[in-house]
Amino acid sequence: MVDGVQIHANNQGKASAEILTDGALGFLAALHRSFDKTRLDLLAEREKAQERLDAGAQLDFPAETAHIRADPSWQCVPPGPGLEDRRVEITGPPERKMVINALNSGSKTFMADFEDSNSPTFTNLINGQVNLRDAIRRQIDFESNGKQYKLKENPAVLIIRPRGWHLHEARVTVDGKPISGSLFDFGLYFYHNAKELVARGTGPYFYLPKMEHYLEARLWNDVFLFSQSYISMPHNTIRATVLIETLPAAFHMEEILYELKNHSAGLNCGRWDYIFSFIKKRRADPSVVLPDRKDVTMEVGFMDSYVRHLIKTCHKRKVAAMGGMSAQIPIKNDPQANEIAMNKVKADKLREVTLGHDGTWIAHPLINDIALKVFNEHMPGPNQYHVRREEFQVAAVDLLNSEVKGTITAEGVKSNVSAALAYSSGWISGNGCIPLNYLMEDAATAEIARVQLWQWCHHGARLETGEVVTPELVDAVIADVGRTIGTLVAGVQDKHVEVTSEYLKAQVRREWPSEFLTSDLMQYLEAEDGVVGWQRAQL
Repeated sequence: MVDGVQIHANNQGKASAEILTDGALGFLAALHRSFDKTRLDLLAEREKAQERLDAGAQLDFPAETAHIRADPSWQCVPPGPGLEDRRVEITGPPERKMVINALNSGSKTFMADFEDSNSPTFTNLINGQVNLRDAIRRQIDFESNGKQYKLKENPAVLIIRPRGWHLHEARVTVDGKPISGSLFDFGLYFYHNAKELVARGTGPYFYLPKMEHYLEARLWNDVFLFSQSYISMPHNTIRATVLIETLPAAFHMEEILYELKNHSAGLNCGRWDYIFSFIKKRRADPSVVLPDRKDVTMEVGFMDSYVRHLIKTCHKRKVAAMGGMSAQIPIKNDPQANEIAMNKVKADKLREVTLGHDGTWIAHPLINDIALKVFNEHMPGPNQYHVRREEFQVAAVDLLNSEVKGTITAEGVKSNVSAALAYSSGWISGNGCIPLNYLMEDAATAEIARVQLWQWCHHGARLETGEVVTPELVDAVIADVGRTIGTLVAGVQDKHVEVTSEYLKAQVRREWPSEFLTSDLMQYLEAEDGVVGWQRAQL
């Protein structure tokens, strides 16, 4: 028992006892008491910033940090052991079989994801920590249905993505308050594994999601300094890559690197969440209504500009500029369709490596060889830090360029409804990574779908036929698509589809869309885990 700490989940077992030790809970309590007030203050600042944008303010590079951007002398710390070459990174939830397959995939690194591709049931979170602990110690091998899953020699380097600052972990409270999901995921992993990772030749490496301001990066840096001191580890051992997946963060890239410079491993183009944020942050502006999701490609103005700015910024400070996710997965039994999909992967990776990226993301082990071949051919060294890209001159107006060719179609509405319902239904059933139409979908694509539907209804957008997109039109599509979700996503029950259908209907009628669907739907997972007092959402 640790003073002030309570665990409210009802599914305690051997795994929880191994992970939620008194020492680990004491560390979580120390993190919470030291940093949660600052976290909550920063989240309140996000709300104020959104109010300013809704009132017509325009995003720009912060004036108070112009001296940081103008100073050419500072650089980030060199890569940690095993992070010099990150040409292909595979991502996925910390499920046991996935961990083994990803570490064996041939990719340079594996990002084990507690965030967008993980449904944070308490069981998933705790078992994920067990799986990573066992993988680090080479004790993860197991047998299932007569098949052996065994870790190979020289597996991929492990990187962990904790949940974002905005997410709470109500199943563990400190002094009666929910702990941060970020600190819960980070703290348990760091406490149990940091010294073991260093002893094995790598280190505690992290991906940091959803930040919107350089002060949020400063908070992470303070957490790192505190944590390394807590376990008597030398400062600057941790390395962290920040996902630039919100529109405000695109204007703070250099400042984010500066705040983390002694722990930084670079920046990543979190492309799908970035599209979601672009719509959400500019929600009040009718000139920013975007066409069908498929038309918002990496070549459109605001996406291309953000990629170029990221590459130039990272290489100026001598850290990795990581590319984005290829969500394609192999298409079995249809060679022609599979060839088309894999050619899309090749073209995407070729665009990234020739622009100057130092690596890229994939979602399936069988995609590794395709991405690796492209990067091997065009990036002979371990990275491209020497490619300075001084010719990339990106201004605020470029990052805000919302011109996108395309139309809003009935099929686009249906596709968005399908993605939002399928993913959300899977998520509350305990599955955070959904194969859908030969793409590996996570929370980011569901979020784009949700806010696009809201945007089209809110601003009275018209289909290419001239029909206005209304909540009633969306209702009809939800009713039609909802009948098919149970056959598309394994484990989804009628009650899950009912919840998510009502949620989506309510979302398109709101004055403003909710910040995150995962925050909205978290209460259902908490109720399943036995958190007292949670009732069905009033959506």
